[in-house]
Amino acid sequence: MENRPLFPNAVFETLTAYRRTAALRGAIELDLFTAVGEGNETLAALAPRCQASERGVRMLCDFMVVLGFLAKQDQRYSLTPSAAAFLDRRSPTYMGTLSGFLNSPMISSGFADVAAAVRKGGTVIDREGTVGPEHPVWVEFARSMEPRAALSAELLFDLLDLDPTRAWKVLDIAAGHGRFGIALAQRCPRTTVIALDWPNVLTVAEENARAAGVADRFDTLPGDAFSTELGDGYDLVLLMNFLHHFDTDSCEQLLRQIHAALAADGRAIILDFVPNEDRVSPPPAAMFALAMLATTPSGDAYTFSDYDRMLRGAGFRQSDLHQLVPSPQQVVVAWK
Repeated sequence: MENRPLFPNAVFETLTAYRRTAALRGAIELDLFTAVGEGNETLAALAPRCQASERGVRMLCDFMVVLGFLAKQDQRYSLTPSAAAFLDRRSPTYMGTLSGFLNSPMISSGFADVAAAVRKGGTVIDREGTVGPEHPVWVEFARSMEPRAALSAELLFDLLDLDPTRAWKVLDIAAGHGRFGIALAQRCPRTTVIALDWPNVLTVAEENARAAGVADRFDTLPGDAFSTELGDGYDLVLLMNFLHHFDTDSCEQLLRQIHAALAADGRAIILDFVPNEDRVSPPPAAMFALAMLATTPSGDAYTFSDYDRMLRGAGFRQSDLHQLVPSPQQVVVAWK
């Protein structure tokens, strides 16, 4: 077999990957996918709809074709299935809002100097990164990430298969948008939810609970998860995308408090990016660790053995790992 010379394609593509992010953000801002979904298939129709030049729309649309969000035939554009589901504003599963958090200046600034974060072993944004008290980025998180959380919540409670007739008492720690507790309250009409988060974030959760018709069973507990009195008798404690922000000692401390707050048969439910023990697979979970390095002082992407060790140290008798298919995330269920 003839030896072919190496060429730095992967290096070039990675160093220019920011162009993909910027292009998709631009398409979302111009509402390009909604415009195409409405039937504006040609440049002549798309340009005025997006209030942009034909030249610019052509280049952006062709870029979206290359990325797989648009299809092109006979100079006409159409949505691919993923774009129709997640990028057309009229879709019930629209995810364009994710850009508000994932590409926010606070989050992206953490990656401005990765070498400095690696040298330090933690974020160089400021002393506390994104985990400072009442940080405004979490209000943006609550508003932007709610559609994705709603989808994950449905997958999660399908997996858990909870008895819909039971009167579940639930504590949702770092509730954010509140979508996980709200989804459970909708499924199980006798459920009561207590959402813990900073006061500025809980405003968003309360709005969502009212819109979902469960406000009468949705209470709030303002404060810091580590120092606020949690109460007791909970059947479920939800830890959705939270523990990865902190070091293992802090996580175990909180898990010990949660263990004490649970009823005798209670469970802690952890949704997170959980890499395999090799820490390089699966890709989304493995790559998440760097996001924690860039944006927090001591966070990480923890393996299941890490979680199991922390949970057992906190007094939990058993923990199990589940893949949240088709999400890239995993679920750890811990039994008191």
